[in-house]
Amino acid sequence: MMVSMAISTRRKVTLYVDEDVLRATRVRAARTDRRDSDIVEDALRSYLGFDVVERVWAHSDLEEDEAMRLAVKETRAVRTDRAATAGRRATRRP
Repeated sequence: MMVSMAISTRRKVTLYVDEDVLRATRVRAARTDRRDSDIVEDALRSYLGFDVVERVWAHSDLEEDEAMRLAVKETRAVRTDRAATAGRRATRRP
């Protein structure tokens, strides 16, 4: 099980899923001696990319402020590149 990035409050939700998905979830939970909700949460975290972020954080020696500055800098660079690419496309149109 992944370590949470931050302390969070768990909330009860209602989801509608295919019977095969529910069955597979219950089988996985039983085989790993875990709750159904743990299996669903792990799957969602993985699908949403939380597991990648948590692995990076586990191996990083950056302080939180430094990591945030780096993330903002990289986000701005990507946005600048996208804007420049969009501008070049707009000027090529007849």
